[in-house]
Amino acid sequence: MKKGTVYLVGAGPGDPGLITVKGLACIQKADVIVYDRLASPKLLSHAAPGAELVYVGKSPAGHAMTQEEINQLLVERALKGQVVVRLKGGDPFVFGRGGEEAEALAEAGVPFEVVPGITSVVAVPAYAGIPVTHRNCTSTLAVITGNEDPSKESSRINWEKLATGADTLVLLMGMANLESIVKQLTSHGRDPQTPVAVICWGTRPEQKTVVGTLANIVSRTMEAGVTNPAVIIVGEVVTLREKLSWYEKKPLFGKRVLVTRSREQASQLSRAIEALGGEAVEFPTIQIVEPESYEPMDAAIARLDSYRWIIFTSVNGVRFFFAHLLQQGKDVRDLKGANLCAIGPKTKEALERYALKVTYVPDEYRAEQIIAGLKGQIKPGDRILLPRADIARKVLTELLSGLGAVVDEVVAYRTIPAGEDTQLVRQMLAEGKIHIITFTSSSTVRNFVELLKEHKLPRLLQGVTVACIGPVTAQTARELGLPVHVQARRYTIEGLLEVVIEAAQGGESR
Repeated sequence: MKKGTVYLVGAGPGDPGLITVKGLACIQKADVIVYDRLASPKLLSHAAPGAELVYVGKSPAGHAMTQEEINQLLVERALKGQVVVRLKGGDPFVFGRGGEEAEALAEAGVPFEVVPGITSVVAVPAYAGIPVTHRNCTSTLAVITGNEDPSKESSRINWEKLATGADTLVLLMGMANLESIVKQLTSHGRDPQTPVAVICWGTRPEQKTVVGTLANIVSRTMEAGVTNPAVIIVGEVVTLREKLSWYEKKPLFGKRVLVTRSREQASQLSRAIEALGGEAVEFPTIQIVEPESYEPMDAAIARLDSYRWIIFTSVNGVRFFFAHLLQQGKDVRDLKGANLCAIGPKTKEALERYALKVTYVPDEYRAEQIIAGLKGQIKPGDRILLPRADIARKVLTELLSGLGAVVDEVVAYRTIPAGEDTQLVRQMLAEGKIHIITFTSSSTVRNFVELLKEHKLPRLLQGVTVACIGPVTAQTARELGLPVHVQARRYTIEGLLEVVIEAAQGGESR
């Protein structure tokens, strides 16, 4: 049997966006992913369907596997011909025991590659506004493990030379030994007034930074309740934080936001959340799929020239309608004579991509407002086409019919529940790691409740801010027993983000 390959992949310091392009490609093709405690769970969502996920995390409370067991696991899976990714926090070769794993693989004759990761040595201070080097205050940098007891007789750390031998000292995994580290540095000549920063959970929403000096940093971190994982930076570069801090000033810093849109549409909202300093957790509760039958759509397309108005109530409606129009051998020229209405700016933009002019967009993006705007333009007997979702509200059809119009409502696409695994989201909610939940349609609310109905939702959502894109979505949420804390004033993704920011800064979410 052909041997597999093991990829020792650095996952970066915590922010899933800091994975390398090559590291992500390895995750996507792996048969088995053996991952650490500090690797972002979000990275695992990129695994191929059917890939095996094996947790081998280590923490001060205990180890899921010993290092020897991990080494053996990697060898065994590769010898079975599998592609194995060993996903390690930070960089595999910076205090990550990646060298030991590589040795075990080499001794067993297993092919392996090392995919370096962005190390917390530089990334975590950078996210706290601290450059580890700066021409005006430091020319040397030393990286030290903080996991070795500095007071033991057989220490391999030469504190006498390190204390004053480098301008900037970066210590990893050193919180348990912070007091001993401080004593070693000051007893070997480092000025007690040297600036120090301790950064806990760097690059993640939980990031906390405590600044002091060697003389007071121990008491300050104790008061702040700082624990591992933490990075300790000693040196004058720490003083630059006041000027260069950027991550912690973003409007959604510290907030983890659940995105419940379909997977195809989630990325737009997720990117916006992350640009604002939050972390987006994608939990699609709906899927957008083709209609069960295209016969009604085909019939409507066959008589396109009979419609005076075509009203699009979503971007999905535009996408599916025009895709099928082309499949039927027709194109935008066959829409001549029809006026186009779009329920909102995004739907309008989707139509304009086909070089189509939109006649009417309501000021308020809901069905009732469409009627208010078109009331004087629709005559009895006018034929109107509504290509929309199978579960769309019937109010628009009823109101148009009330004006005397002949309405052909055809299913352009279906909205069905997504078959998402709820375990990770349940766990994050239970642990208080989700701060805000966004709902962009009534169907996202209904399916969210359905997916989590057996898990005592009121308790899981305690302290979580629920944000809805508009009044219809908010009404559905309330009817299903969910609290609604904020509702967008403009029923768009941008409007939703506005109120999410207000809630985050106003302390609505935990």
